[in-house]
Amino acid sequence: MNDSNATLLDRYQRPLRDLRISVTDRCNFRCTYCMPEEIFNERYEFLKRDKLLTFEEIERLVRIIVGLGAVKLRLTGGEPLMRQEIEKLVGMLAQVDGAHDIAMTTNAYFLPQKAQALKEAGLQRVTVSLDTLDNDIFRAMNGGRADVDQVLRGIEAAEAAGLTPIKVNAVVKRGVNDHTIVDLARYCKDHGYILRFIEYMDVGTLNGWRMDHVVPAKEIAERIDAVLPLEKAGRSYASETALRFKYRDGGGELGIIASVTMPFCGDCSRMRLSPEGQIFTCLFANQGVDLRAPLREGATDAEIAQLISETWRSRTDRYSEIRGAGGRPHDKVEMYYIGG
Repeated sequence: MNDSNATLLDRYQRPLRDLRISVTDRCNFRCTYCMPEEIFNERYEFLKRDKLLTFEEIERLVRIIVGLGAVKLRLTGGEPLMRQEIEKLVGMLAQVDGAHDIAMTTNAYFLPQKAQALKEAGLQRVTVSLDTLDNDIFRAMNGGRADVDQVLRGIEAAEAAGLTPIKVNAVVKRGVNDHTIVDLARYCKDHGYILRFIEYMDVGTLNGWRMDHVVPAKEIAERIDAVLPLEKAGRSYASETALRFKYRDGGGELGIIASVTMPFCGDCSRMRLSPEGQIFTCLFANQGVDLRAPLREGATDAEIAQLISETWRSRTDRYSEIRGAGGRPHDKVEMYYIGG
């Protein structure tokens, strides 16, 4: 479906290549950097079912967006495994011509029950969020909702089902879990998982972000290198978010996503689809473009494609670069709503 002779480019000549699909705004964790418990408690109102895109609506929009150039699909949330029968959606997306890579980012809590069905439906791999192996710190970071062992069982289930290579994402916050990063690196190295450390980001407006909470990528790499020697590796593809390193002993790789101290806006090729059908052209956007209304009002595929194309062509997002240059922060959509 993709027309290589008619690449969809934004104002900075960045192509559309990645689509991140948030299937729900709900999550069973309350991570302090994403859905802090004091805000997302029992009184918080999540989206009602009729506001969510149906699987059929998601599949239709994905077909259109893949037709405009996206080749990599990521299912996110919230926690995507909280969407009932998510494997049914995976099976539908696996049939989309032109989608070459279908993955999911998850906290892994429900993977022991879901991994095999997801694999059979067509999911290729998972990225698991695990910020530390220290159980007390992990519980403090996730709002007391789960233990490390429960996540590790999910990872093991994914590995047994063949959802590999498995990536592990760890958000690093100074004074909270930064002293545990070497242990996590060693564990992932020993088990063959690809670890990605993520600089603590000012996603949304509710997580109390401050620059002094950020552990820069350079410092993370130096701490790991002092114990597990590293060497730099090139990017796997132009828009890859992580700075890649290989272990000098040949035991796998490590990545660091440095969107705060080393922004990569210039190569960003990502569009995000929210649970209720808005598209966002930046993780730090403050507003999206609604596709649900035209979808439900009878718009044709061509009309929806035109709206998406116009949105991408007018895209000028480069928030991380502006913030890094001392620019003024603005209100932003919350990460739980559009995924990481």
